[in-house]
Amino acid sequence: MHAIAGFISLLGGLSLAVAAPTQDNITDDSHFFGQSPPVYPSPEGTGSGAWASAYEKARQFVTQLTDEEKVNLTAGYNADNGCSGNIPAVPRLNFPGICVSDAANGLRGTDFVNAWSSGIHDGACWNKTLTYQRGLHMGGEFHRKGVNLLLGPVVGPIGRVAEGGRNWEGFSTDPYHSGVLVYENVRGIQAAGVGTSTKHYIANEQETNRNPESVDGLDIASASSNIDDKTMHELYLWPFQDAVRAGSVSIMCSYQRINNSYGCQNSKTLNGLLKTELGFQGYVVTDWYAQHGGINSANAGLDMVMPHTEWWNSNLTDAIANGTMEASRLDDMVTRIVATWYQLNQDTDFPSPGVGMPADVYAPHDAVMGKSADSKEVLLQSAIEGHVLVKNTNDVLPLRSPKLVSVFGYDAVSPDISLKKFQGFSQTIGIQKNHTLWVGGGSGANDPAYISAPLDALQLQAYEDGTSLLWNIYDVDPAVDSTTDACLVFVNSYATEGYDRVGLADDESDALVTNVANKCNNTVVIIHNAGIRLVNNWIDHENVTAVMFAHLPGQDSGRAVVELLYGRSNPSGKLPYTVAKKNEDYGSLLRPTQPESPYGLFPQSDFTEGVYIDYRAFDQQGIEPQFEFGFGLSYTTFDYSSLSIDQINNGDTSSYPPSAPIVEGGNPHLWDDLVEVSAEVKNSGSVDGAEVAQLYLGIPNGPVRQLRGFDKVNIPKGESGKVEFKLNRRDLSTWDVTAQQWLLQSGTYQVYVGRSSRDLPLQGEFTI
Repeated sequence: MHAIAGFISLLGGLSLAVAAPTQDNITDDSHFFGQSPPVYPSPEGTGSGAWASAYEKARQFVTQLTDEEKVNLTAGYNADNGCSGNIPAVPRLNFPGICVSDAANGLRGTDFVNAWSSGIHDGACWNKTLTYQRGLHMGGEFHRKGVNLLLGPVVGPIGRVAEGGRNWEGFSTDPYHSGVLVYENVRGIQAAGVGTSTKHYIANEQETNRNPESVDGLDIASASSNIDDKTMHELYLWPFQDAVRAGSVSIMCSYQRINNSYGCQNSKTLNGLLKTELGFQGYVVTDWYAQHGGINSANAGLDMVMPHTEWWNSNLTDAIANGTMEASRLDDMVTRIVATWYQLNQDTDFPSPGVGMPADVYAPHDAVMGKSADSKEVLLQSAIEGHVLVKNTNDVLPLRSPKLVSVFGYDAVSPDISLKKFQGFSQTIGIQKNHTLWVGGGSGANDPAYISAPLDALQLQAYEDGTSLLWNIYDVDPAVDSTTDACLVFVNSYATEGYDRVGLADDESDALVTNVANKCNNTVVIIHNAGIRLVNNWIDHENVTAVMFAHLPGQDSGRAVVELLYGRSNPSGKLPYTVAKKNEDYGSLLRPTQPESPYGLFPQSDFTEGVYIDYRAFDQQGIEPQFEFGFGLSYTTFDYSSLSIDQINNGDTSSYPPSAPIVEGGNPHLWDDLVEVSAEVKNSGSVDGAEVAQLYLGIPNGPVRQLRGFDKVNIPKGESGKVEFKLNRRDLSTWDVTAQQWLLQSGTYQVYVGRSSRDLPLQGEFTI
């Protein structure tokens, strides 16, 4: 047996030895957080606060169930519909069952729904109101199709690994940014009466070795994310805390191991962090086939298994009978599940589960309309605002009455429009040739009502303007008409669930850009990118005049980019990640951790970098990025002035938060506002625009800068607007490992306000 031993240096001087796991202890919690013991029993939901009425109804409901019915409600089953998973009905109690389905950016695998922008695109919008509205309208589609639970949003992975295959499903590489947006997204979706299952909990940062596998007859466990307590709280748990505070009715546990205990049976993360520290009132559901143990997973805090279980069934009641599981644990599992049904009023105002989800859209079925006409504005605006302009030499954009526009690149055209082919992306190559990229692959993919590809929208624009359009979609070295006013080059960078990316750039796309730029003195590059995309091979070419990261905008892709190219909309997106100048700048976090050998039975991924990922790592190591986190250009300019910092002391300013009963999200005093910061932003340019003002803090004993506020404001040309940021106790604190508390640091806090993580014209300080 190939045994692996590791040692992690913990922040704050604590150390954790990771023992060599064996087949006997691989599923227990003995290695989690080193000195942190397993957490048992699993806390019962309290039904406090906003959950009181739902829990009262659920408890009464559960008293009427037989043991068999209780067990059935905790495990999915395969139904003849298009739902990703189902929970059976209890007809005698008028409980119709539950339909759960992907994805966090639009309902997958059905008809009459919209393909919304993906998480990374929403993150690039930096617009809290738009994130809420996107969730509300998207949630309405799930509601009308009879889906009780939306499997999303995603805040894990957060983007630790630059080549991570699912980074595009999440909002941002920053925990604060991700947390603010997931809070609004959860509120929006659940306001539509549909539950959210925020995922993937927790430290699920690579696709490589995410599941156990068999190689040459040897059983290899999934990768173990070995992580210390401080890093867990300050980085990976942070956005999940915001989701719980927003009322997310479900949390999906992840595939991989955490300190050598599988995520869906890790008592520290489920019982300890989620249900005790954060006061989570909903239920924990597995990712599909992520259960790797039986009764111990229930005792560790797992409440529901999808899509079915080989481990539970009658084993649960047998375990209760023989004393290895308490009857109260099963009752709590079922109570949490049923309470969410009541919490969202799905007992009184909900279609039959899965009513609009046919198992086969090509077989005869009723047409159930999910999309709504009143979503069009939000759908398009979400697509527009997630585009990030990063280069615009001599203001070549917006295009001003061009006579001839030439279009190049495989990403400019619509795909073969077949519902079956929407899910059929290649799993290995780095680009999607022969069609535009509006979404990534895997369970985060979605099904559009239509596709507005860039060339489609440009054809319509040419018709409206009476101008000419030339295009060459497939040649890597195309001819260029010498009279063209602008050459638009469309490329993409693909990612999918199940595989980490093969690289952050590709030779074919880079060659296309360079070849066009060599012949055209006004080359504009648009990249539909499912994650970070390096541009160092051509960004400094004198004829590459403008570059736009277009991310994954959903079905209105072409319409959105043309709005921006022609200046009807002003770019306002900002990067939710750091673009490096070269691969090596990401260091050990460029690629996923690989097994030590083909027969490394227990792959280990040591998170020794702590909180220093993305821009925090670049700041710590003094690395100059190509484009920094939070960067994005506009067609206008913004000036900053009048920084004001006031300590308002609405809450107790002692080092630790005052004691209080735990509510959803944890100690309520973590949200006491202690400092107010404001500034003036003036639109000093010639067109109206929106600016994302960002606040970064230099917390004593922490990273150089950490995002702790942002505000997107629309400001007419020549006018000024005020941006305001309230900093609460959690914003100002670091996690104290010894006390197991958030701790305010004594000393001077540096305050930075500006356009990006490295363009911060306003600086001040305050002392605690």
